[in-house]
Amino acid sequence: MGVAELTRAKARSGESRLPLNQILPGDCVQAMRQIPDASVDLVFADPPYNLQLGGDLARPDGSSVDAVTDHWDRFDSFAAYDAFTQAWLRQARRILKPDGALWVIGSYHNIYRVGALMQDLGFWILNDIVWRKSNPMPNFKGTRFTNAHETLLWASMGEKARYQFNYRAMKTLNDELQMRSDWTLPVCGGAERLKENGRKVHPTQKPEGLLYRVLLATTEPGDVVLDPFFGTGTTGAVAKRLGRQWIGCEREDHYRHAALERIGRELPLDESALATMQSARSAPKVAFGALVEAGLIAPGTVLFDAKRRWNAVVRADGSLICEGRTGSIHGVGKDVQGAPSCNGWTFWHLEQAGEVKPIDAARQRYLLSVED
Repeated sequence: MGVAELTRAKARSGESRLPLNQILPGDCVQAMRQIPDASVDLVFADPPYNLQLGGDLARPDGSSVDAVTDHWDRFDSFAAYDAFTQAWLRQARRILKPDGALWVIGSYHNIYRVGALMQDLGFWILNDIVWRKSNPMPNFKGTRFTNAHETLLWASMGEKARYQFNYRAMKTLNDELQMRSDWTLPVCGGAERLKENGRKVHPTQKPEGLLYRVLLATTEPGDVVLDPFFGTGTTGAVAKRLGRQWIGCEREDHYRHAALERIGRELPLDESALATMQSARSAPKVAFGALVEAGLIAPGTVLFDAKRRWNAVVRADGSLICEGRTGSIHGVGKDVQGAPSCNGWTFWHLEQAGEVKPIDAARQRYLLSVED
């Protein structure tokens, strides 16, 4: 099923009742009460960090640091912050599907309190991700280590609950290495940073690269993603680009207007671009011969390994011949290496239009053509 068909199927299943691709105004707890039970695939939350800043922060040259001093980040006590956190977490748990998941990002000021409350409410923490900032703000006073990271908690609905994880897509994104739990990404800046009159529209705007990785890893096209602290709409912008549905909650008028303008400028990727590498368990079985039949790899094509140690010729029936050895892409790959096994899809490569790719790229094109 293609992206468009998947989106339509999800809408027909009852998600049409949701305020899709809208920002709900007002307090997030009240706004989430409008969402039906078990109707959302993912909640990504960037709540107030409760930084408790005691005053203005200045650089050594006397200039002011544009830090978080907004009213929405101020709480009278830890108890007040905990009560607020528990209230929105309860709503998040109510609206998530049984196989849904929750992401929360925070700093040392709040993430431990949030994590404990998540566990108290029955969420099962799958990973804590360290976002290591490649360009963090210095510690201007020189009184502590430079705070160069934030933490994301990824949790399922329970210890035995199912959840979405696109392992293969993450491995592909990471140059065929397993994606680790420490992510190095720059803070939001440049053209991506929303500004008005030279000042940041929002002091804690998250980089789109961070949300891109979260959504690509743990949702599918057509899934519904809710962000209860929508801000200037990073979650919505990335969700739209990746073919996901989004819902935002934001009480500040200024942020809502900025978010709507930003998301309105975003263009969704086309369906073929949204297709990602699938895990071995979920990928449909495809015979190499089917690619030969479909004309994606012609008989007589020369395949080679990544280091060009061996060349193999594709025969009309989808078998290979290499140095007198004949057989399947997997069998010949195993034999020439003297290895116990071989994944021929990633071992063998071909050159087309001056570009070298593993033959698995042709399999992905074949799967897209079958879906269409």
